[in-house]
Amino acid sequence: MENRPAIVAVGRTKFGEHYGKEPEKLIEEAWLAASNECNIERKHLQACYMSDCFLPITNKLGLEEGFLSELTELHVPMEITRSFSAALMTACHAIQAGIYDTVLVGGIEKMSDRWDKIRDDLMLLDDPWSYYAGGTPESNHELMMRAYIQKHGIKGEELEQLKIALAQVSVKNHANAIKNKYAQFQRKISVDQVINARKYKPLGLYDFAPMSDGATTLVLTSETVANKMTNRPVFVLACGSATDYLNYSARADLSRFYAAELAMKAASQTAKVAPSELQLLELNDQSTMMEMVTLEDIGVCRPGTAWKSIYQSYKNNQLAYDVEGKQVYVNTNGGLKADGNPLGATGGAQIYEIYRQLRGEAEERQVKLPALPKYGAVVEFEGFGTKAYVSILGEKKQ
Repeated sequence: MENRPAIVAVGRTKFGEHYGKEPEKLIEEAWLAASNECNIERKHLQACYMSDCFLPITNKLGLEEGFLSELTELHVPMEITRSFSAALMTACHAIQAGIYDTVLVGGIEKMSDRWDKIRDDLMLLDDPWSYYAGGTPESNHELMMRAYIQKHGIKGEELEQLKIALAQVSVKNHANAIKNKYAQFQRKISVDQVINARKYKPLGLYDFAPMSDGATTLVLTSETVANKMTNRPVFVLACGSATDYLNYSARADLSRFYAAELAMKAASQTAKVAPSELQLLELNDQSTMMEMVTLEDIGVCRPGTAWKSIYQSYKNNQLAYDVEGKQVYVNTNGGLKADGNPLGATGGAQIYEIYRQLRGEAEERQVKLPALPKYGAVVEFEGFGTKAYVSILGEKKQ
């Protein structure tokens, strides 16, 4: 990747229910946090790439770019995507092409403004066939769990350990969120709570991420500009993306996300960073099942083994997953499960966490990483694995 884009500042709001706060107030708060961090004003921005998934529905906004232009009093090029990772990828391409030197990437979502219909919206847009068959937003996750168990022949004592491992994913993410002042849920939960909430179902209340409001931003620059602003830029070493069938039940293998595998291969090849070299991961844990499966899809764990690594790691009271003798930190901000999941802004929170960790600025959440080179990766989905994005970040240019 020539002229690698660099992140020089990040900003975000607290995630949660902000029913009484307008979306423009949220995105302004996130932008000001990033702006103050790097001393860049609006007049320095050459373009804006923003993401939202439901804002036109929840807040009746027709042309979001015009809304942003009015809000920022800027007339620079602005583009809207459905996910933060998609906005970041587009911005990176523009920086690499030499079109811009300094751009704003952001995300905003106000899901609480449509509580009465948001679940229908989620399922209808994620998988209309399942929706019309009476499926809920959670149904595909449970179908994936059943397919995974059947494919790998998990039964008896191992099946019970897998169920505990999934509960431990939720417990771990809540424990991490306690140290995250922006997280939606800052409370400790137990394995027993997670299991009891399932009520004889494969997955239960504590296995799923919430619906949230919030905003995130970052300032992306060319390498030349970044080196003038800071001696510690975090480079976007690669972005990869892939797409799978919209209809989940029509996919060849229901036990995994093939798009995530392809996106990681593309990003890994570009960055020249193998999955085994990744020390920090922010995964799309819309459910505990998704965090576990994604570990295998991106090549960190071998197929059918992620649950074993999770179970053994937390049985031994380890803060990180022990994967074949190597420690991997996953969702140190609490993940979607506890940090929150405002769709258009979610990927920005994942990038925010990797950025802070690589720079040693994660405060109580800071983990001890081996000597350089240090790498982190973000995996974000649109829909139920329909589109996958992988962004690999590194503190040093390769």
